Amino acid sequence: MAVAGDQHAASEVLRGISRHLNCLNEDNKATRKRALESIRKETVNKGLPSGILQEVFSSLLKPLLKCLSDPTEKCRETTIAIITEFIRCVPKPEEALPYLMPCLGQRFGDKEILEPSEELRLSAVELLTLLVEVCGKHLVPYLNETINILQRTIVDPFPDVKKESCRCTVGFAKSVPEHFHMQAESLVKPLMQTISHQHSRVRVSVIEATGAVIQHGSGKNVDDVLSHLAQRLFDDSPQVRKAVTAVVGDWLLNMRDRYSYFHKLIPLLLSSIGDEIPEIRLLAADLWRQAGLQWEKENEDDIKDKMDFLLSPPPHYPPGVERPGLGCRELVVRNLSRLVPAVAHDVTDWLVPTRVRTSQLLSVLLLHAEDHTTQHLQPLLALLYRACADTERDVVNNCLAAAKLIGTFVPPPVFLKLMLEHVTTPSSPSHPWTPLMVLAAVLGGGSKPLLKPHLQQVVDTLVQPEVCQEYQQVTYLEQLLACVDVLLHQCESDCGSTSLQLLQVLVTIQSLSTDPQLSAKALESVHFLSKVQDLDLLELYRRHMGQLLDWLSASVNTWSSYSPQRLQLHIVLTQSGPVIGEFLNQLMPLLHNCLQPNRDMEMRMSVFTMLAKLLLDAKNTLDSQGHFCDESEKFLRDVLLPNLVWHAGRTAAAVRTSALSCLLALLHGGAVTPGQLLSLEEKLSPLVLSALDEDSQMSRVLACRSLSATLQLVGTSLHHEALNKIYPELLKRLDDSSQEVRSAALQAVALWLSSLTGGYNPELCAPHLQLLFQQLLLHLDDPDSSMQDQVLGETGGVLIGGDA
Repeated sequence: MAVAGDQHAASEVLRGISRHLNCLNEDNKATRKRALESIRKETVNKGLPSGILQEVFSSLLKPLLKCLSDPTEKCRETTIAIITEFIRCVPKPEEALPYLMPCLGQRFGDKEILEPSEELRLSAVELLTLLVEVCGKHLVPYLNETINILQRTIVDPFPDVKKESCRCTVGFAKSVPEHFHMQAESLVKPLMQTISHQHSRVRVSVIEATGAVIQHGSGKNVDDVLSHLAQRLFDDSPQVRKAVTAVVGDWLLNMRDRYSYFHKLIPLLLSSIGDEIPEIRLLAADLWRQAGLQWEKENEDDIKDKMDFLLSPPPHYPPGVERPGLGCRELVVRNLSRLVPAVAHDVTDWLVPTRVRTSQLLSVLLLHAEDHTTQHLQPLLALLYRACADTERDVVNNCLAAAKLIGTFVPPPVFLKLMLEHVTTPSSPSHPWTPLMVLAAVLGGGSKPLLKPHLQQVVDTLVQPEVCQEYQQVTYLEQLLACVDVLLHQCESDCGSTSLQLLQVLVTIQSLSTDPQLSAKALESVHFLSKVQDLDLLELYRRHMGQLLDWLSASVNTWSSYSPQRLQLHIVLTQSGPVIGEFLNQLMPLLHNCLQPNRDMEMRMSVFTMLAKLLLDAKNTLDSQGHFCDESEKFLRDVLLPNLVWHAGRTAAAVRTSALSCLLALLHGGAVTPGQLLSLEEKLSPLVLSALDEDSQMSRVLACRSLSATLQLVGTSLHHEALNKIYPELLKRLDDSSQEVRSAALQAVALWLSSLTGGYNPELCAPHLQLLFQQLLLHLDDPDSSMQDQVLGETGGVLIGGDA
C-alpha cells in the first residue's frame, strides 16, 4: 500500500511539473532556466518523503541528464545541484547509476573534458564523491567510468577540483578494494604529475590519495611513487611532510606486500624521525614503534631466543639515547645490506637537503644495527670517507656522529684493521684527511678499556712519515691533531707508554702548519700530554730529548729546504728552552752536519736564523748548563767560518747574511770566551771585513756590528797589525749609501779607537792615525746633520786630542 501511495503521490508531483519538463526543450535559455528552478522547487526543495522522491527521480533523471549538455552554464549548474540533492535524499541512489555514470563519464572522463566551467567541474566531482559514499560497492560495474573521470580531474587546472578528486579517489579505493586494484595503476601517473603542485593543500591531498591507491592497488607501482614521496620529505610545508610520514607508516603496517618493500619504506619513515617539527618526529616515532611491534608478533618464532636473551642494551651504549625495540632493530638489521648502498648513493646527491637528510638517517640506522654494523663496515667506511669530504658542514657533522656509533658498537681490533690501512694509504688524493677524520670520530665513540690495548698500534701508525709528514694541508693536520687529542682524552695516563711518538706527531704538526691557530692548538696538546703524565713541558722534553735528537739525526744526511725535519728541529729547540743545553753532545754533531757548506743553502739559512735567536738568549737555551763554551770554538771554526766564505749568487749571499746574524748573536750572547775568539781572530777578521763589501745592506750592518762586538771582547788584546787592517774597511763604510750602515761603522770606529792601549805605538802607526783623523774630520762637515752629531759624539774627544 505504501509503495502504491508513493507512486500515486509521485504521479501527482510529475503532473505538476510536466509543463516545466516540456520547457526544458525550449530554445530560450531563460525559459529552460526557469523550468529547472521550478522543478527544483517542486521536488527536492519541497521536503517530500524519500519514497516519493525516489519515484520522481526515476522519471526525471533522463531529462535532467540531457540538461548536463545545456549550452547555458547556469542551467548545467542547476541540473548538477538537482541531481546531487536527489542522490543525497533518495533511499536507493544506486538505481540512477546505469544512466548517471555513463553520462558523467562522457562529460568529464574523455580525453578532452567537455565542461568549460571550473566550478561545475568541481560540483561534478563532488557529486561523484557523494555517489561513492552512498552507493559503495554498487559502483563496481562502473569502475572504468569512475577511473576515467578521476584520471582527468586529478590533473584539472583548478586546484579545488584536484583536491576533491583525490578525496574521491581515497573513498573509492576503500569502497571497492576487491576491484579497485585492477585499475589503480592508471591513477599513478596523474597523481605523480600533480604531487609537486604549488599549493601545499593540493600536495597533501595527492599524497593521501597516493597512499590509498598503492595500499589497495596491485603493488606494482610502489617504485613509481617512492622517489616522488622521498622528494616531498624535503617540502617546505610541515603538513606535506606529515602526510608523507603518515602514508609511509600506514604502508609499513598495512600494505599487503610490505615485506618486499621494507628496505625502501624504512628509510623514508626513519628520515622523518629527524624532522625539525616535533609533531612529525613524534608521529614517525610512533608509527615506527608500531611497525616494530607488529613485526615482532608476526615473526615471534624466528626471534624467540633474541626476545629472551637480548633485552639488555650492549655495554657502553650511548648515554641519553632510548634504545629502539627489538622488532625495529631486526627490521633494520635484516634490510641493512640493501639500505647501506642506497645511503651511499644519496649521501653524494647533488642536492644539499638530500645529503643532509641522508647523513642524519645513517646515524639512526647504525643505532638500530648495533653490533651488526661490523658485517657492513667496509662499505660504511667508504661511504663515510666520501661524505666527510662534503663542503656542507651539516653533512660532515652528521657523518661523524655516525662514525662515533661505529666506535661504540664495533670492536677496536675489527675497525682498526681496516681503518689504519686507509690512514696509511688514503684512497682519495684530493681529500687524504677523511680517513683521519673518521678515525678520530670512531676512536671518540669507543670505550676506554677496549681501546687501551690498541693504543700503541694506533700511535705507531700516526707517527709513520707517510702519515704525519706526507701532507701539509691545514685540514689534514687538523684531523691528525684530532686523532692525537682523542687518544689523549680517551687513554690519558695510559699515554705514557706512547708519549715519545705522540710528541713526535705534535712536533710535526706544529712544524708543518701554516695556521697560527692550529699551531697553538697543537702546543696545547703538548701541554696536555705533559699533564696526563704529571709533568710540565720542560720535564716532558727532558724525558724525550735524547730520543728526539736521535730521531732527527737519523735522517740529517738527506735534509733539504723541503725537509720537515729542519722545521721539527726548530720546534724542538725553541720549545725545550734550557733543556737543550743538557744535550749539546747530541745536538752539536747534528748542527755541524746540516750546516756544512756543501749542504742545501736555504736549509742552512733557516737553521742559522733559528740559532741566532737561541744564541741571543744563550743562558736560557744552548748555554743553560754553561757547557756551550766547550763547543763554541769548534762551532765557530767548523760551522760559522766556512759559511762566511764568499760564493757567487743571491742565495749564497743570503746564507752569509744568516751566518753573520748567528755570529753576532754568538758574540753578544756571551757563549764564546775572549780567549776562544782571539785564537780564531786571524781567520775570522778577513771574512767579516770582506762582508763589509756585500751587496746586501743587512750583511754590511751585521758585519759592522760583529766587528764592534769583537772589538768589545778582544779589542785591547789585538796586535796593532790586526787593528790596522780593520779601520780602513770601516772608513769606507762611512760613505755607505745606507744611513744604518754608516752609523754602525762609526760605532765600530769608536770602539776601534777605544781599543788602542799602551801596546799601540802612536809614532810607529802615525800614518794610520792621521788617515783616520782626516776622514773623521771630513765627516764633521757631513751633509747629514745627524751624522755630524754622531761623529762628534762617538769620536769627538779623540778627535780633539788628536788635532791638538
